[in-house]
Amino acid sequence: MPTDSHQLARAVARLNRRLRQERQTDLTPTQLSVLGSIRQLGSATPGAIAQHERVQPPSITRTLTCLVDEGLALREPHPDDGRQVLISVSDKGEAVLAEERDRRDQWLAHRLAALTTPERKTLREATALLERLADG
Repeated sequence: MPTDSHQLARAVARLNRRLRQERQTDLTPTQLSVLGSIRQLGSATPGAIAQHERVQPPSITRTLTCLVDEGLALREPHPDDGRQVLISVSDKGEAVLAEERDRRDQWLAHRLAALTTPERKTLREATALLERLADG
């Protein structure tokens, strides 16, 4: 018999997979995640972005280079540390994120509309708990 943790992990993975299917960008899931992290962090060092993504700094370098080369992110010198750079989202990157977010949100809103009011309330309450689990 599946445990609560198994059922939750499976449901979250299935929903995540379904949301990824709504993507229409050529970016990989990793590139899209990193771009979203940069947007969330604001202008940040590669080390800070790697920490936010929970990966080692060397492994984020290739992704950041691709995002900069595609014009989705900007690389600027750090104003206080000449050895560092700051990465930020470009206008083009903002547009890609907004388009992907809108597409995903439209699909999800359509699915949520099919639920009952109590079911939607339960999901709103569960959202906070899922955020706590993800941050832990």
